[in-house]
Amino acid sequence: MSATTTNAPKSGGFSLGRLLLEGRAFFALIAIIAVFSFLSPNYFTVSNFLIMSSQVAIYGILSIGMLLVILNGGIDLSVGSILALCGVCAGAMMQGVTLDWAGVILYPPVWAVVVLTIAIGALVGALNGVLIAFFKVPPFVATLGVMYVARGVALLMTNGLTYNNLRGQEALGNTGFNWLGFNRLGGIPISVIVLAVVAVLAGLMLSRSAFGRWLYASGGNERAAELSGVPVRRVKITVYTISGALAAVAGLVLSSQLTSAGPTAGTTYELTAIAAVVIGGAALTGGRGGVRGTMLGAFVIGFLSAGLVIIGVSSYWQTVFTGAVIVLAVLMNSIQYGRGGRKS
Repeated sequence: MSATTTNAPKSGGFSLGRLLLEGRAFFALIAIIAVFSFLSPNYFTVSNFLIMSSQVAIYGILSIGMLLVILNGGIDLSVGSILALCGVCAGAMMQGVTLDWAGVILYPPVWAVVVLTIAIGALVGALNGVLIAFFKVPPFVATLGVMYVARGVALLMTNGLTYNNLRGQEALGNTGFNWLGFNRLGGIPISVIVLAVVAVLAGLMLSRSAFGRWLYASGGNERAAELSGVPVRRVKITVYTISGALAAVAGLVLSSQLTSAGPTAGTTYELTAIAAVVIGGAALTGGRGGVRGTMLGAFVIGFLSAGLVIIGVSSYWQTVFTGAVIVLAVLMNSIQYGRGGRKS
């Protein structure tokens, strides 16, 4: 009998560096809370955390949709514009839909406004998916074009103006739009609850469903997944459709919080969503990442921005700090996946 030896590295040992690298979003969030709590007595309070969380909810909802797209190996630059377009569509419906041929103005109930708005977002997202899956347009180019189209349509609908006072009127039966942005359930803002529900559903979809396995497989190696029987085109269209629908949900939350909807809303939000996904440890090459890390990434960006505002840092410096965090996150991703990132 002959003995054989292997040079495979042992992976069972504890490594502090690996722990810090893989849990960087969590440790960054703890550090941010600790630093700003020391710098400002108003930061570490329950009321402030709830306010910050309601603002993070918009980024978080967008980031979950972006995570699905990035897991598929794509990118979606249109989510900020879809957010604005859907907000404007909701505002237009709240103001009343004029039917010239019938000589009447319809005021749909809020539930109908929400359903139709989400459908519009899903439709625009599906357009992205069709362009990429069937016409082989690169994701960057397809979503960049749709970004400009959606923003342009929003500007045309409003002539560059903003729909104000979206609270509705009881006489018209369309009140309750501000419920999503202002009301609380058990002391927790509704927007945070919406984020939690979306995150849980997305997490279950990725970990417990066949679609989640298909998504990771097609993002890791699309050709191999296709040969294995994965419906690659259907997965691609689905993730972009979900991303568009979640952008619409974020648009509804933002418009509800502001009780107004404007065509310039959501500018650069797509970059914030991408940053949250990257900070959360997802690989831009696809196939690696999770909802938990993305949520931590969204809270890192939101709590950092809010903390800088509280201590009175200039908005220009806020941009610098946020950009530095993103660059550092990308660098850490390169280190993490550069060592052993090709493992499935």
